[in-house]
Amino acid sequence: MRTPAKVRVGDVPDSRVVGPVSQTDIVRFAGAGGDFNPLHHDHEFVATSGFPGVIAMGQMQAGILAGWVSDTFGVEHVRSFGVRFVAPVFLGDTLTVGGTVVAIAETDGESRANLDLVVSGTKGPVVTGSATVVVATT
Repeated sequence: MRTPAKVRVGDVPDSRVVGPVSQTDIVRFAGAGGDFNPLHHDHEFVATSGFPGVIAMGQMQAGILAGWVSDTFGVEHVRSFGVRFVAPVFLGDTLTVGGTVVAIAETDGESRANLDLVVSGTKGPVVTGSATVVVATT
């Protein structure tokens, strides 16, 4: 088991940059997750939908964010994770994934940090969220 990360309120762990998002990324995720909505792959359908282009499925960004949390803090230390989708991600967008430690409290004999999370795309936030992880206080 990995040692809990040492953090303080206000810490901003290193972010991760992903992308640019490609059609291949979207198709691979669709295959893995079973989401074959034509908004994610059919350019002709998308042209009639009001979107300017194919969009990535929200769960793809949520998965990238969950990966950042588990890679940064250790999956065994994650106690909660949740997201809110705030804007679409389009082909060619580059995503920056990260978070900020906003609180630390003792709960059930563990030091737990609350994180505010964000995935930012080319034009601003596309996913916001929160997580609680076990940490070692400094």
